[in-house]
Amino acid sequence: MTMTAVRPPKSASRWWSLGVIALAQLMVVLDTTIVTIALPTTQQALGMLDASRQWVVTAYTLAFGGLLLLGGRIADLAGRKRTLLAGVAGFAVASALGGAAANAGMLIGARALQGLFAAVLAPSTMSLLVTMFADQRERARAFGIFSAVLISGGAAGLILGGVFTQYLDWRWCLYVNVPIAITAGIGAVLVLPGIPGRPSGRIDIAGAVTGGGGMAALVFGFGQAAGHGWTSGLVLGTLAAAVVLLTLFVVLQHKVRQPLLPLKVVCTRNRVGAFLSVALNFIGTFGVFLFVTYQLQTVMHYSPVQAGCAFLPLMVMSAITATQIVARLLPKVRPRTLIAPGLLIAAVGMFLLTFLSTDSSYVAHILPAEVLVGLGSGAVMSPSLNTATRGVVPSDTGVISAFVSTSQQIGASIGTALLNTIAASTTASYLAVHVTAGQVEGNVYGYRVASAWAAGILVVAAVLAAVLINTRTQRVG
Repeated sequence: MTMTAVRPPKSASRWWSLGVIALAQLMVVLDTTIVTIALPTTQQALGMLDASRQWVVTAYTLAFGGLLLLGGRIADLAGRKRTLLAGVAGFAVASALGGAAANAGMLIGARALQGLFAAVLAPSTMSLLVTMFADQRERARAFGIFSAVLISGGAAGLILGGVFTQYLDWRWCLYVNVPIAITAGIGAVLVLPGIPGRPSGRIDIAGAVTGGGGMAALVFGFGQAAGHGWTSGLVLGTLAAAVVLLTLFVVLQHKVRQPLLPLKVVCTRNRVGAFLSVALNFIGTFGVFLFVTYQLQTVMHYSPVQAGCAFLPLMVMSAITATQIVARLLPKVRPRTLIAPGLLIAAVGMFLLTFLSTDSSYVAHILPAEVLVGLGSGAVMSPSLNTATRGVVPSDTGVISAFVSTSQQIGASIGTALLNTIAASTTASYLAVHVTAGQVEGNVYGYRVASAWAAGILVVAAVLAAVLINTRTQRVG
């Protein structure tokens, strides 16, 4: 039985299903940032070094991004509802293990396990969304809501992380997923359509190993540069291995009969532009959470709750842009007229962070940057998702959805690792030259330099989006 034989649910049921999908996706997105606000406390409690603290974040996004293509293929074979339920259940178990972590290794391992089950869950959510909303106006609204969850969910994680860290314990940043998972699982059983899979298909094991291994090596290489330097044998060897594995992955996808990633489906001009927009947007903006969190708590002495709430303007702006502005404009204008300006606006926001100092105030320096980053990012995700999934036949929605999520998660992983490495190495160089400067002053200088790199990445992304994405307006009516 093929997916085309199943009709999408009726209108009311679709919107209830969207609520369940958004809740499941919210759980996944929350965990990219909810531990970030607790990271200073967690680092002290478990005795982590500065160069390794990023792995609490990166272990999750690395496992998530590296295994997403395999998760998308499993969803195609086993069925979206079934894989979503399996992902939700496994995510809850991994979260409970992380909350009970006795040391840094156990915590990082649990975070990686969370990423594994998120990779099973996420392609199903987006694929169900694409399948259920065929009407362009309804799809624009649904994508707007979904995009708001993707963007503002990260900021919501920071707020919850602050509340849990200050009033309960940092471990509740992980335990909170258990009740969310139970609620999402019950909702999925009750309202999600049972779209069947294709059990006759096969899994491209070689593609999963080379693709996932290549992504893992890439992010690991970026992350190790913070402690070992860009010219160390470990870093160069790991990055070389990433190039070899990813090249082999592409070659294999050309040769196997049932590839993990059918290149003819994803390698179109507009989809490449959409994937790059998503990836570079997350590379350029994800670092704002890490740097601003440390600026607020270690430099400006905000409490965890105050630091979390300080991100509320970013969350509000991204949600308003995605659900109220972009959702109305997307059926009327070309996607690139939203994506490219959005990336440029976010770049301006990151550029404002290059003026941070030890005396910076929230209202004058951080708030304007957050507003612009939220406004810009909110204008990028929904049009990119719409462009990537436009014209996709139902049998390919899993792989396209997985690759969109891969672009997002690998962007977040590389962004965190790369920008943290730039900040750490810049701080070390600054303190070596300015011997009378304190550690805090050196850290802030590192944040400024990393923010400049992030702004440059977003400008490049805007240019690529303007050049590559040329799909026309999807008229409605």
